[in-house]
Amino acid sequence: MTADRPPESILITGAAGFIGSALTRRIADAWPQTRLLLLDNLSYAGHLANLGDLTQRPTVRFVEGDIVDEACVTGLMRDVAVCVNVAAQTHVDRSISGPQAFTRTNVLGTQTLLEAARQAKIDKFIQISTDEVYGSLPLEAEGVRFDEASPIDPSSPYAASKAAADLLALSYWKTWGFPVCITRCSNNYGPRQFPEKLIPLFILNAMAGRPVPVYGDGLNVRDWIHVEDHASAVMRVILAGQSGRVYNVGADNEQPNLAITRRILALLNQPESLMMFVADRPGHDRRYAIESGRIREELGWRPRVSFEEGLRQTVDWYRENSAWLQAVTADAAAR
Repeated sequence: MTADRPPESILITGAAGFIGSALTRRIADAWPQTRLLLLDNLSYAGHLANLGDLTQRPTVRFVEGDIVDEACVTGLMRDVAVCVNVAAQTHVDRSISGPQAFTRTNVLGTQTLLEAARQAKIDKFIQISTDEVYGSLPLEAEGVRFDEASPIDPSSPYAASKAAADLLALSYWKTWGFPVCITRCSNNYGPRQFPEKLIPLFILNAMAGRPVPVYGDGLNVRDWIHVEDHASAVMRVILAGQSGRVYNVGADNEQPNLAITRRILALLNQPESLMMFVADRPGHDRRYAIESGRIREELGWRPRVSFEEGLRQTVDWYRENSAWLQAVTADAAAR
């Protein structure tokens, strides 16, 4: 693989999830000659419905399997040039109530993939991480952001498991010179996100006239990025990312949860009386903000979707895709 030339083959783990399916669809359309090997264990948040008819294309192969399964990933890794590890347990609340699953998938699963990839001598391994590994910034620290040199200081079991996976990935670069890149993205939103996450949960509750639960005082700040912009950033890293590098991926779009809630209610013509303030969750980070100058300057990436337009499109998508919602909720309930 050479810079700016798509690889012949890519393994995408977690391909039936929210971010994984968005990345898969975008690559399949932009690089139709690239063979895509898709791996997903189809847990409660991974659904073939997210991939649509992609699996019917001759260049796409889907495998149901788990990234902790050494035999499975070893066999798959022999057939690809690049691996993008999107597979993860991601919901912070679930990590608080059941952290073991997060350690198993996010840490052990990543190590299993890394070793299989190293043994197969693939061209590049991309670990999809999160800005949550950096921990929290105070609300009053306006203008202060985390960059790639900032120390990691995770608060939740989810963030800690992702930080551990990052360190494992970097150790493979430092120890063996194995070509690893890490992307740390801010909060994603967009179509096909499982409805436990903040934006789809609030949209669906508001659509049904149900209370919209806001943690604490609602002033916790996140930097939001559309999933399509995240996918385009990962594609730039596939093409030109430097081994051993971490790339923050953010859209410079910090929003308090309370403001997000009000925007969603306004887009759905629902009253603010639907907002229901609930007890805050343990270890709730106050503010996330990342500096993404490295990926912009080195790789020429820019976010394209404004938050106003992206949120409106996301609300419209959930309004118009009740069949998708029924399919994924029924599938999740059966697992």
